[in-house]
Amino acid sequence: MHDVTIRDESIRLGQFLKLADLAESGAEARDLVTDGEVTVNGEVDTRRGRQLVPGDVVVVSHPGGRRAARVVHDG
Repeated sequence: MHDVTIRDESIRLGQFLKLADLAESGAEARDLVTDGEVTVNGEVDTRRGRQLVPGDVVVVSHPGGRRAARVVHDG
């Protein structure tokens, strides 16, 4: 798992997936979320617009395995 720094107090899940390199594009992020391949803090979340805050852990199940990133705040 790696830490991904955000500047604001929160970030939408779809945006975070791209920022953390867990998805290559917005379309891929949408598909991963819609297909139930994304968990936030251990629970599947199918809302691309979910607001993530520092400390949240996002895990994506890819064909090649699972990748994880944690939201951290810059400041």
